[in-house]
Amino acid sequence: MSEWLFYLFGGLAVVSATTVLFAKNILYAAFALVITFLAVAALYVLANAEFVAMTQIMIYVGGIIVLLIFGIMLTNKISGNPLATSAGNRIVGATIALSLAVILIYAIFKINFAIISAQATAEPINNVNHIGIGLMTDYLLPFEISGIILLAALVGAATIASNKMKSNEH
Repeated sequence: MSEWLFYLFGGLAVVSATTVLFAKNILYAAFALVITFLAVAALYVLANAEFVAMTQIMIYVGGIIVLLIFGIMLTNKISGNPLATSAGNRIVGATIALSLAVILIYAIFKINFAIISAQATAEPINNVNHIGIGLMTDYLLPFEISGIILLAALVGAATIASNKMKSNEH
């Protein structure tokens, strides 16, 4: 059953990603990107990576895509013209995609699935619990430093935005 789900969500991710590449309307491409992100999140769930799946949904689908769609819709209102793209460099893109597909197919045939299958039948683990314990023990210093860096970026962005607003008022 899980094999069929893997093929279903994998195929859905590939088809929707292809739609993103070849869609003429940017808004349709953004909606296809939502489907791609959700299918990849489902693949993460099938791989027992629930934390990564929820992070994928919350950050990419919940934040990035909503911001992208609002940007597209507001830009469309300003210009009055529907946003459309022209597909340039199709030969270069097709060559890169074909070469990546060949590399991936070669890698799939070289993988020893017996070892992976034996590891998958082992005792299931709670990924979120292990991540939390790791962040608060072994990786506490990098976790705190990344928090300070993000805080500094937030303060810097607010400062830059307020300086631009003050300069626009005068």
